[in-house]
Amino acid sequence: MPCYLGIEIGGSKLQLGISQPDQLLLAKLVRHDINSQRGAGEIRQQILAAAAALLKEYQPARVGIGFGGPVDAASGITTTSHQVEGWDQFPLVDWCRQELGLPAVLGNDCDVAGLAEATLGAGQGCRRVFYLTVGTGIGGGLLVDGRSAGACRPAIAEIGHLRPGVSASSSQQTVESRASGRAIEEAVRKRLGQDSQSDAARELLHACQNDSSLLNCEMIARAASAGNPLAGQVIAEAVETLGWAIAQVITITAPEIVVVGGGVSLMDDQLFLEPLKHQVSRFVFGPLAESYRICRAMLGEDVVVQGAIALAAAE
Repeated sequence: MPCYLGIEIGGSKLQLGISQPDQLLLAKLVRHDINSQRGAGEIRQQILAAAAALLKEYQPARVGIGFGGPVDAASGITTTSHQVEGWDQFPLVDWCRQELGLPAVLGNDCDVAGLAEATLGAGQGCRRVFYLTVGTGIGGGLLVDGRSAGACRPAIAEIGHLRPGVSASSSQQTVESRASGRAIEEAVRKRLGQDSQSDAARELLHACQNDSSLLNCEMIARAASAGNPLAGQVIAEAVETLGWAIAQVITITAPEIVVVGGGVSLMDDQLFLEPLKHQVSRFVFGPLAESYRICRAMLGEDVVVQGAIALAAAE
């Protein structure tokens, strides 16, 4: 059986892996951190350097790419990246063909991650799967019968870009701006700036050595788990917004399962998953209330690479 090269191009990480499409474990996985300030050109150089040894050793048949932003999959062009400059209207499939010497196929990272979870992960056996990742940003993918429902569209299932309510008149007022890991961090920093003298604020400032710019979502989650009310309130508000958004998706698309991935989803169940289920149930359309499950993703950090491999194999 042929093997394939899967590439994940994100806002903070680049991953390359080799595997056959029906294998959970990748034969080889290479990871690099991305410095977003250095732009897309450096990422492309990282791809070339990392791919050289993999191509020589495994001789894959095709390349699959999961890209962290909207894409025109049919033409193989990246529309833009919201984190890294230099990807606007870039012909990534043609570039792979020229530089790597292999045919390639391109998809949005959440779409291909959803493909992996639908075929190999938590969504196995379900006809309609909604996948979302909650990390630095928030993205989504809708899979129907093992295929992306938006393969021929500019974007689909972008839950992070929903406007939370009619009062959200600006394109910057989104679910992502209120419920992502970055949004949680920014909300805590704002509240620390407004009141740094409460016990909860002092506790958080102590955790980051009095430099709130060093506060990250993991620190905030630990503080909330230990009972810090400021951290707990910020996370609860983010989860409420996310639950509202998921309920809208369920109401419109009626998936059998909602699979949640990304770093924020790894918080303790009592901080994230259980409150999220409750919030979804508050907002979802009544006749669908017992028709879906919400669970964590199974494939972990390799999910986009695994989905990119599945995408390449399906061509």
